[in-house]
Amino acid sequence: MAIVSGLSSPLGPPACEKDAKVLQFIDDMTKNIDPEQVKVLAEILTRNANTEYLQRFNINGAIDRETFKSKVPVVTYEDLKPDIDRIANGDRSPIFSSHPISEFLTSSGTSAGERKLMPTIADELERRQKLYNLLQPVMNLYVPGLDKGKGLYFLFIKAETKTPSGLVARPVLTSYYKSEQFKTRPYDPYNVYTSPNETILCVDSFQSMYSQMLCGLLMREEVLRVGAVFASGLLRAIRFLQLNWKQLSQDIASGTLNPRVSDPSIRNCISQILKPNPQLAEFVAKECEGENWEGIITRIWPNTKYLDVIVTGAMAQYIPTLDYYSGGLPKVCTMYASSECYFGLNLNPLCKPCEVCYTIMPNMGYFEFIPHDPVNPVQISRDSPPHLVDLADVEIGKEYELVITTYAGLCRYRVGDILQVTGFHNSAPQFKFVRRKNVLLSIDSDKTDESELHTAIENATALLRPYDTTLVEYTSFADTKTIPGHYVIYWELLVKDPANPPSDDVLNHCCLAMEQSLNSVYRQCRVADNSIGPLEIRVVKNGTFEELMDYAISRGASINQYKAPRCVNFTPIVELLDSRVISVNFSPKAPHWTPERRR
Repeated sequence: MAIVSGLSSPLGPPACEKDAKVLQFIDDMTKNIDPEQVKVLAEILTRNANTEYLQRFNINGAIDRETFKSKVPVVTYEDLKPDIDRIANGDRSPIFSSHPISEFLTSSGTSAGERKLMPTIADELERRQKLYNLLQPVMNLYVPGLDKGKGLYFLFIKAETKTPSGLVARPVLTSYYKSEQFKTRPYDPYNVYTSPNETILCVDSFQSMYSQMLCGLLMREEVLRVGAVFASGLLRAIRFLQLNWKQLSQDIASGTLNPRVSDPSIRNCISQILKPNPQLAEFVAKECEGENWEGIITRIWPNTKYLDVIVTGAMAQYIPTLDYYSGGLPKVCTMYASSECYFGLNLNPLCKPCEVCYTIMPNMGYFEFIPHDPVNPVQISRDSPPHLVDLADVEIGKEYELVITTYAGLCRYRVGDILQVTGFHNSAPQFKFVRRKNVLLSIDSDKTDESELHTAIENATALLRPYDTTLVEYTSFADTKTIPGHYVIYWELLVKDPANPPSDDVLNHCCLAMEQSLNSVYRQCRVADNSIGPLEIRVVKNGTFEELMDYAISRGASINQYKAPRCVNFTPIVELLDSRVISVNFSPKAPHWTPERRR
């Protein structure tokens, strides 16, 4: 690393003077989190004092934490939806924010069903940019020489919609990529992409992916990191290469761009870098034409130092497949953010995926935490407001549900994320993302959440290892048409040795391994109450989850933010999955259960 003489920072030796200032800022912020939080809340309450929402609760211009907590309720999206609908339908009065609403940010629509509209304001773009500006200086501490090459990042925008008021509604990343902050970002040798802006800003997903992949192949020797937003997005790119390498090779050999890429701005920028290169074309074809794609990322991009993708939460199940395609490269999760607010960053980006934790930056918003105990959940109502814990007062090892108050006007809003405190950086707590607060599956009195389902999946797929088979993707379905109802799990498998696939007996025992991993209420329903039938695994054809993603995108999901749903109940999706089933397996016997001793 080109360390500048005389520069230092509490986090380590910075790569340049600009990095030194950023690292010092992080250190200052994480040492003074409570005073900063008091300041942020006062700023938010001052700027939004005359909004309709705050005036409903008679805080009368107060900006102190005690008044705010005692008078303003904790809310969910459903509580705010009537007011959000007013804005969407044209009400321009200051309902949430004293600043004009500039657009709506949409949730991906895959975490909890319905797509949500989050009103935002123009200066939130600047606030989000502040967090982005922290990421690269931290990364430079751990990976030297990133100014000597480029990043191959698969980034996409989505077509915008408009509300009746005329305000744009789009995913947060589409908003960012189309902003001047992104499009006219200053040159930074540590953060150069292989993809020209024109390829990222094309709304046609095929043309965008094709041109970004082509640029990545043309610059293969310069690529030092490969990434996408989510792990699923990077795997989609690899799948795209599997399907399109022949045409890409032809383009490289001839120096002529595929006519299916018709966007004039893309054709213009690609024409400046695409020249006939038969040797490169032959190399790409040779690497891609065989059946063995193990290590394909490092075979094609040999200087890649890490993968920059989110592999926490539901994305963790992609880790074995990423390892297969990358030869076990480090997987870096840099930041924690949502449509509602950007929260913080990972100060140890080369840690193992299971150890990823995020340091919430106290200048991004005002943060509170509901203690989370699945056995004795906190009851929240306007009549009996709960005691929420401040950022400075969370305790190590405990789980909390995140509640935010933002400059854009959200007040004490429940994001729905469950976080666990794993440690501290200076006085700032560091959080592991545990799961979304939702129940995925329920047939009777049982309730299975995303984290529990994922653990059961991991235990079951361990039985596939002797057969060199890994799980590509999964989802679930509560089938209540049968009597009794039962859990259906859809699996797409990567069988690396077709001569030795897992047998029906192995897959049957995968069903049982899942059931053994589920909670005691589920197992009681299975064993004692007979209110749940044997768990079923339906193996689907390869490529099925790609079709599921295409279907979701055709219905308005964002290609950047898409996450395969961990539970499905929409009939067309269930029908699509069922039409691709190639084998059906059931648990061969009931799981173990004995009555718990009650005292």
